[in-house]
Amino acid sequence: MTTVTERDLTVLSDALGPLRDREQVAARLLESSAKHSFDPDKELDWEAPVEEGKWFWPPELVSLYDTPLWRKMSEEQRMDLARHEAASLASLGIWFEIILMQLLVRHIYDKSVTSNHVRYALTEIADECRHSMMFAKMIQKGGAPTYPVPRLYHNLARVLKTVSTTPGSFAATLLGEEILDWMQRLTFPDERVQSLVRGVTRIHVVEEARHVRYAREELRRQMVTAPRWEQEFTRISCGEAARVFSVCFVNPRVYENVGLDRREAVAQVRASGHRREVMQSGARRLTDFLDDIGVLRGPGRRLWKSSGLLA
Repeated sequence: MTTVTERDLTVLSDALGPLRDREQVAARLLESSAKHSFDPDKELDWEAPVEEGKWFWPPELVSLYDTPLWRKMSEEQRMDLARHEAASLASLGIWFEIILMQLLVRHIYDKSVTSNHVRYALTEIADECRHSMMFAKMIQKGGAPTYPVPRLYHNLARVLKTVSTTPGSFAATLLGEEILDWMQRLTFPDERVQSLVRGVTRIHVVEEARHVRYAREELRRQMVTAPRWEQEFTRISCGEAARVFSVCFVNPRVYENVGLDRREAVAQVRASGHRREVMQSGARRLTDFLDDIGVLRGPGRRLWKSSGLLA
């Protein structure tokens, strides 16, 4: 079997072109981190009162938007649902970031602790710690409850992160980061939205851009160098992760907590063409990338389609 060295990787290519040197990519990301990292405790005004008449999430991104049920709801109830969905998404984000931190630690366990690649992974873990605490404070500030994922999926994630291949870990990382990133890029410039929420999403977008770059570069490298069985397993585990992610995206308890019938609300969300377009638009940049590098094939692609994230 031929051993692929880091020097060899600089001349390997995939459908997107030559692979970049791992250490050079990490060095640039470390430089960017030094210039553009934020302390949410200092950057954001957590003592400012909640702003009357402003949303906690853009209405077009609320799950029930433009459904028959939405049209029956009062403006106050719509805004209340947006507040609860913001808390649900923040709860999902914390859950996912805790998983991501574990996957990153596993990834660097056998690598040189003095390498730029490991230094950046540790920098990203520090970012994710701050993000998780920031999301938790935002939930508390909004006055909505936390919304943990259902116990089934909470425990299923234990299995997925334990058996995940290295490329599978980075594919799952992108799944959790890129869809929320797309939504947050629409949120932070939206003056209809609470200033605190806009500040939280701005920080997250700036710092997540580095995380996405790191994960994309490493996933490309892994899909070129991994053995065939690992590539195939990654395609299936990534598809299953997409299915779980789409199911857990909004906790159905949000509907009950604003006085709606849970079953009716869930049914209308599933039937909503607008919601389907929002989710597929949020995932499109990612699915195009995964398709280009050979992740969306076979049974894994069918799982992605069943998730509703791939047209």
